[in-house]
Formats: sequence, structure tokens, C-alpha cells
Amino acid sequence: MPDVTPADLHHILDRQRAAFLHAGPPGLKQRRADLRLLKAEILKRRIDIVRALKTDFGQRSERESAIVELIPLVQSINYMIAHVGCWMKPERRHVSAYFQCGRAWVVRQPVGVVGIIAPWNYPLSLALVPLATAIAAGNRAMLKPSEFTPATSAMIGEIVQAIFPPEQVSVVTGGGEVGAAFSALPFDHILFTGSTAVGKKVAEAAARNLTPVTLELGGKSPVVIEPGFSMRRVADRVAFGKLTNAGQTCIAPDYVLVHENDREAFATAYQAAVKKLHPGGYVASSDYTAILNQHHYERLNGLIRDAEEHGAQVIRMGSDSAASHVLAPVLILNVKPEMAVMQEEIFGPVLPVLTYGNLDEAIAFINARPRPLALYYFGDNRADRDRLLKRTVSGNVTINGTLMHYVQDDLPFGGVGDSGIGAYHGKEGFMALTHARGVYRQGRFNAATLLKPPFGKFTDTITNLLLR
Repeated sequence: MPDVTPADLHHILDRQRAAFLHAGPPGLKQRRADLRLLKAEILKRRIDIVRALKTDFGQRSERESAIVELIPLVQSINYMIAHVGCWMKPERRHVSAYFQCGRAWVVRQPVGVVGIIAPWNYPLSLALVPLATAIAAGNRAMLKPSEFTPATSAMIGEIVQAIFPPEQVSVVTGGGEVGAAFSALPFDHILFTGSTAVGKKVAEAAARNLTPVTLELGGKSPVVIEPGFSMRRVADRVAFGKLTNAGQTCIAPDYVLVHENDREAFATAYQAAVKKLHPGGYVASSDYTAILNQHHYERLNGLIRDAEEHGAQVIRMGSDSAASHVLAPVLILNVKPEMAVMQEEIFGPVLPVLTYGNLDEAIAFINARPRPLALYYFGDNRADRDRLLKRTVSGNVTINGTLMHYVQDDLPFGGVGDSGIGAYHGKEGFMALTHARGVYRQGRFNAATLLKPPFGKFTDTITNLLLR
């Protein structure tokens, strides 16, 4: 797809807004039809999609792409098709006793034109789930996929162009200049997924237009392990969450907090779990994903070197390939909080392990840092689990597992603080991209009709009743 210019962006937005105002909000039948068309086009191009993803990453498992990109996307669309009718229904609201002849309700009104900015790590699903949400909410949309995954971005453009006119949905491509101009457009809502640093720039640009934002960012998502818990069970699930997409997942376990008496047991179990996932090695495995590009490959190796130079024990669990950007899993022990690997989101198959003496230490460690996008707890002690959840603030939580909260369509997905603003998925996505319009129909008789000039003693009586 040819890149657009900033002037093109304004033209597309003006055309979509004019079409929205002219046609009005689409009905339930049209929204469901559009969602079914989107799903059908995705399934029709299923093979081409996984090939495009593989082209962008160099090495990416076709099966994993189907599991982590296509299945959540299709299931999310299915959920919207099934439930959008309920979400659209007006909601009856309470009317006080003095206004009982009146009626009050809330209707969910599409906001208009939504701007969607998608990242490179899951370039298909993190572009099209927000798009499907915007469609379910009755909006028109402009979608800016990542310039770092050009093959997938082109595929998204083909999917959209095959089923939607440009005045309903448009895909625009381009680099940093286009991205900056895109976020500065006076959209009715912006939904951004990406890094915290870029998210701040998007929020700043949107603020100039008073455009509301949903920011899905990232952060250092911790794993807290209860003392004495089954390390084999933990290790298998942490390895799955950490090595899916080679750790290039915003909700991947970023570091582990394990009791000081269990550190060696966890390290042993984790190495066994990693070996079991790809017994033939990571470079040779067609089911393991490469790091996206040279920049991120070098960045991750820089974090590993820094940890090693500052006294950490680095355990490499396989050979690497600089030529194809394949980085085998790495476990880091004797980690100190000041190391670079603990200062930024890792976004790769590198897992630092820290220890704690009691749960309060683990809670204090988490609370001393920016609020994470995800929190993982492994253990059967309900009191400790509840204390951890009550005394920490994060995005979603998975207990005795990793990642799985993301694919629960009836849960909102979003961060807090540095990890994001707002939430989407399911009903919460519909709510985020619609305006709650309160409507009151005044009855023939109500107390308000009695509170008008000329005032007198009767007015004082009514006023005193209402002030009780």
C-alpha cells in the first residue's frame, strides 16, 4: 500500500465524518453483517495472513500465529456478534419519587470516527480486534498499522479494502511522520496499543483536540510464587507465557519473585520446561519466533551483558542466530533491582529471577515500581493471594497461569498508570467507543412544575420536603 501524507489523513477523516453525519448510526443488523464480513475475509485469507507474519518476523511459527493471532481475533468477533444486540439496548434508569410520572434511560451512542494505532508484536489481532470493536459500537474507523511489519500491514489493507468503502474504514500506512500526524487528528476517540513512551506522545497530541484515548501500553508484569508451591507446575506455565512470540508480548511475565528458599528449585524446573517446549533447539525450531529486527535483538543482548557485568548469573538455554535474530531463552539469577534488565520492559525471552523473604517484601517491591499491565500469582493460599491483590494495583490478573486473562472475552482488558488508560474487549470496548447519552422524558405532572413563580408558602413546603 502506498504511504499517505498528512494532508491525505485530513481528507480521509473529513470524508468519514461527513458520511457518519449523513447516514447516522448503523443498526444492529448492519453491525452484525459488517462483523461477519470481516470474519469471513480473515478466514478466507488465513494462509496468506500467517505467511505475511512469517515474512515480517523472518521466523514465526505458523501454528503459533494461528493460535495467538487468529483464534483470539475470530473468537472476539464471534463474541461481539452474539452480544452487541444486548449492549445496544437502552438501559432504564431510576427516577426519584417526586418525578415518577417521568421516565429516564441511557442510550449508547457511537462517538463517530475512531483512530486506531496498532503495534508490531501482534500486528494482525491488535489491529483488527479494535477495528471490530469500533464497528460493533457503530463507528467509522481509520487504522494505522505498524510500519515495522509491512507485509502484515499490506494484508490488513487488502482485507479492509475488500469489504469496506473508504468512508467507513480506511487503512493508512507510513512511518513516524505519518504516525505523529495521525495521532494529532481530531478523532472522536483514539485507541492506541504500544509502548508507554509512544503512548505519552499520543496522549499529548490527542489532548490538543480534547480527544479521549484508550491507551494499551505495557510494563514489567511480575510473577509472584507462593513458598513451597509446585515448581514444575509454575515453570511450565511461566515458560509458556514468557516464550510465546519469543516474549514479544505486552503481558508476558517480565520477572519472577520467588521465595528465597525456592529459587534453585524454580531455576531447575524452568530450564526443564524450556527444554521440553523445543527439544530440538530454538534456532532449528520452526515453532519458535525470531526477534523482530536487529535493533531489538541487539537491545536484548545489551540487557543480558549488562546483567552479567554487574554480577548476575546468566543461564543461556540454547544457541542463538544473529543472522536470523533468533534469541534462545535466557534465565538470569542474582538479579539486582538497579540492573538495566529491571529498568525497562524486556519484551523478549529473558527472565530475571528475584527472591523475597516474606510476602510483604514482594508487595513492597511491586508497589515501588510503575503499575504493571498484568500480575501473575501462583499459589493455593487464599489469604496470601487476596492480600497481594488488595495491596497492589495492576491491569488484569491470572492466578496459577499466564496470559489467559487476555482471551476471556467477557473481561475488560487494560492497564493503569504507566501501563495504560481505559480498557476494551467485549462490553467494555463497546462502552469505551460509545457515548452514554442520558435521556429524560418529563411527565405531565412532577414536583418541578410546582417550583416556579409566583413563589409562596406552598413552594416553601415542597422545597423543605425535597431537602430532607
